[in-house]
Amino acid sequence: MRTGTTHATSIHKVRREVRGGKRGDGHRRNQRIRRADPTRIHAGRGDPTLTGAAGLASFGVFCREKGVDGELRRRFRRLKSGPAVVYPMEAQLRMLLDSNVAGEARVFGLESLAADPLFVRLAGGVVPSLDTVYRDLCRFDDEAVGALEELMVEHGLALVRGLDSKHVHLDVDTTVECLFGAQEGALCGPNPRYHARASYHPILVCCAEVGACVGALLRPGDTGLGDADAPTIGRWLRRFRIAVGGDVQVTMRIDAGGDCAAIYAAAQRAGARFIGKAKLSADLCGAIQSTTKWRTVERDAFGRPATQVAEIAFAREAWMELGYPFRVVAMRTRERDNGKQIQLWSALDYTVQAFVTNDWTGAAEDIAYEYDGRAEVEPTIGEFKSGWGIGKIPSRDFHANHAVFLLKLLAHNLMRRFVRWTAPQLSSWRVPWLRRALINIPGRLLRSGRRWTLRVLPKSSLRLK
Repeated sequence: MRTGTTHATSIHKVRREVRGGKRGDGHRRNQRIRRADPTRIHAGRGDPTLTGAAGLASFGVFCREKGVDGELRRRFRRLKSGPAVVYPMEAQLRMLLDSNVAGEARVFGLESLAADPLFVRLAGGVVPSLDTVYRDLCRFDDEAVGALEELMVEHGLALVRGLDSKHVHLDVDTTVECLFGAQEGALCGPNPRYHARASYHPILVCCAEVGACVGALLRPGDTGLGDADAPTIGRWLRRFRIAVGGDVQVTMRIDAGGDCAAIYAAAQRAGARFIGKAKLSADLCGAIQSTTKWRTVERDAFGRPATQVAEIAFAREAWMELGYPFRVVAMRTRERDNGKQIQLWSALDYTVQAFVTNDWTGAAEDIAYEYDGRAEVEPTIGEFKSGWGIGKIPSRDFHANHAVFLLKLLAHNLMRRFVRWTAPQLSSWRVPWLRRALINIPGRLLRSGRRWTLRVLPKSSLRLK
């Protein structure tokens, strides 16, 4: 059998050319390769000018150009002021941003970066002791935490404003940060992996089109998603609506954990369209079972109905009390390929899902398929955890932990903006590869003629600015 293409299907995953490496040329060689003898490589003298994070210089230029340093000074200088201050708060936060961008998710990672000449130079010539950094993080109060969240959101919104789109999606979700100590706010709550384990339970709002975080709140582990979060979600949606303008349609998507009348009403008042997955309670299941008007939208290979949709005449009592009669649509299918689905008909091989929305004009199948796009928030939160370490808690103080949590999300948004500024063709890459290509680059920091010079390896498709 002959293939219809002349190149390998996975060739788009080869990224060595971006980093300046060469492709293998084994098809041009007639002799077997032989590995070099490492015992014949002699170690020379140590070179204190070598750095493993040369990309931090370009990242620093970007942050200075976008006003990050000035904003940190304006918002947080009050936390640590006075003529005897050696390590200003804005310098400490900027150093922690560099540390996270370089891949050190813990404060303890400063011990390693303290040996890097470029990192030390950018930090002001000396990296403070860990005790000093921990004490400075404990200076955060409610006002400072709110200011840091606003700064993080501003850079997330900057990514959204760069879109040429009239419709954006905001995905609301929560996650669990398991704790193994005596941190303030570490309480037992919903924890699918470590049952009865103390944790934090943050809530996040991400823009699906750019992967930016535009709302975040660290909460104790015993906090669920419900009526108490409606004012916060409504405030985030109004802030986002004002930022993007009235010409852009904003759609909030939320899973069954957020099937709450107060949250839906908050989205309605904020001028946002929403699609939520409905909890299949007994009364809703009864309304779905009694529905007879199902419309076929997909058929299988034998011409039999495979997927059907229907409008459900159903309203929860809480909706009517708030004065919002929302629309309920259901989709039943034989293709069990997404989400938790329930079988309601013993004689039919269908499983069903239901959705709540304030969109009364869109086709029912379009509502269901649009909700499926919410799956993008799961890998985004996974990147927050694995790439930025939001689950790694540095302190016993809750405000300090909240500040580090927001600082890592700020680093994420800044990194995404930095990629668009430096190498927009890499916007689809995940943060581990972005660090390899743009940040963790070997280089040599030299000083000559009262001028600092950074030398790096030549790049084939990327040039440091």
